[in-house]
Amino acid sequence: MLFISIPKAQQRLAVNIKALRLAQGLTQEGLAERADVSLPTLRKFEQKGVLSLLSFIKLCMALGCLEKILEATTSSQPQFSSIDDVLKGQKAATPKRGWKK
Repeated sequence: MLFISIPKAQQRLAVNIKALRLAQGLTQEGLAERADVSLPTLRKFEQKGVLSLLSFIKLCMALGCLEKILEATTSSQPQFSSIDDVLKGQKAATPKRGWKK
């Protein structure tokens, strides 16, 4: 498991989004307009890594990387409730509530 601080994660996301913007030849103004995000919001994100989830999703949509973000947050490992499920290859039912604090 990779351990990274929240500020470093925010900054890496900002750097990655900026790199995608530049790779597509977009100015900050152009991306802000396409994503329906204010220019000061985009500038603050690229400088400090601070952004609302809604604005982040809008930026990802405008840059064409939202699908990758969604895939990255999808559980990739099947969860089995018993050895019989493993042997049968059946996926256990996904819990509807968490139980850990």
